[in-house]
Amino acid sequence: MDSRMPGSPTATVEPGPPTRRRGPAVALLAVTVGFVLADSAVVTLALPDILRHLHTTVAGVAWVLIAYNLVLALAVVPAARLAGRGAPTRSAAAGIAVFAVASALCAVAGSAAVLIGARCVQALGGAFALVGCLELLVAASDDRRGVARWVLAGVVGTAAGPVAGGLLTEAFSWQSIFVVQVPVAALAVPAALAVRAPRTPPARRDRPALSPNLTLALLSAATTAALFLLVLLLIDGWRRSPATAALTVMVLPLAALAARPLTRATRAGRRAATAAGCLLVAGGLACLALLPSAQLAWTVAPQALVGLGLGLTLDRLTLVAMRGRSPRAVHGGWTIAARHAGVVLGLAILTPVFVGDLRDAQQPAQEAVTALVLDAPLRATDKVAVAQGLSDALVAADGRVPDLHPAFARLRLAPRDRAAGAQLEADLDDQLQRAATRAFRNSFLAGAVLAAAALLSLLPLRRRAVTA
Repeated sequence: MDSRMPGSPTATVEPGPPTRRRGPAVALLAVTVGFVLADSAVVTLALPDILRHLHTTVAGVAWVLIAYNLVLALAVVPAARLAGRGAPTRSAAAGIAVFAVASALCAVAGSAAVLIGARCVQALGGAFALVGCLELLVAASDDRRGVARWVLAGVVGTAAGPVAGGLLTEAFSWQSIFVVQVPVAALAVPAALAVRAPRTPPARRDRPALSPNLTLALLSAATTAALFLLVLLLIDGWRRSPATAALTVMVLPLAALAARPLTRATRAGRRAATAAGCLLVAGGLACLALLPSAQLAWTVAPQALVGLGLGLTLDRLTLVAMRGRSPRAVHGGWTIAARHAGVVLGLAILTPVFVGDLRDAQQPAQEAVTALVLDAPLRATDKVAVAQGLSDALVAADGRVPDLHPAFARLRLAPRDRAAGAQLEADLDDQLQRAATRAFRNSFLAGAVLAAAALLSLLPLRRRAVTA
């Protein structure tokens, strides 16, 4: 039985060793695909640490994400076309090698500018690695299984990236995120060279599939809110540790993976499943905008909705965008470009919104803090000391949600006043957490609008279906 995808060009790849003998090489190539796509968001939970360590701003640290996604979105389709002119083996190996070197440079970066520059080089190498690995995974088996492995590796990497990054940041440092990638990528270079994939000129050159790629872009833009903003809210707004935040946002990838067997078990068509996925993502983000308090449990259900929505859409839309189109690597590149262009769009829209809302929330928050200090049952000298400490904390925060604990740690309260001091600190933390939660509300709602807008990409398909 012919296992090629419908419409695929006839390949002239010579039969190689049995797939089982290529198992380690195939596994390394799939892991490399996962790493490259995980890097689009792997630093999300490390951003607060990077922000403090490199002494930059929230808008500046956002460029650690934007730079990688922007270069990857712009480079992946040209990389696929260049790779198509030569042997995929060489382009994949070269791209993985560049990715490894750039990852090492990211790990030793001493400034935000150096880190952003290294991330750009990392994305450039990743673009060649992705399209090359697609052809090598197909050469190691067949069209259907190779493309399925490539898509699955990307979905798992994208979903698990932020969680892995948060756990590594908590256990070691943000630099360890990049350190662990170097040996894996170094091992993947000889693995790529071990798979024979001769150049196979395409029988034709099809146009990219507009509708599924547009939906991928808008959903990726919306997902930025569910990851980037939620992580900043958890760590900088609610003062949770990176490990706690990582375990909290693990709900999203687990829900996305749980949706995969659900899609196979249902008989819903692609458009129905995509529509349901868009609505779930939009609904989950709307729920994040309406969190009643700074309790982690309130984020679980909204994340599950977003994860289920992504599980219903991402891999299915990717396969639809590639099915029957030639050249395969170019159309695989279009799906990557669409997703990462969506991430850039989401960051470009949402970052100014929540930075502005956070700035606007400072004055009311400061007034509420002042009222709580004045009403506290403490001596006047202690209130002055608290006020001075809080003022220093607000200045040091530089537009971020301040950590008030140092202001109270320096106080020398009388034993009878310590309970009142502890209660004041708890009340102030609660006030700032509620202010931070409100400051992120508009950004989450904007993300929900982006997810709902993805439904519009289905309308041309519906019209064609009616007139067919």
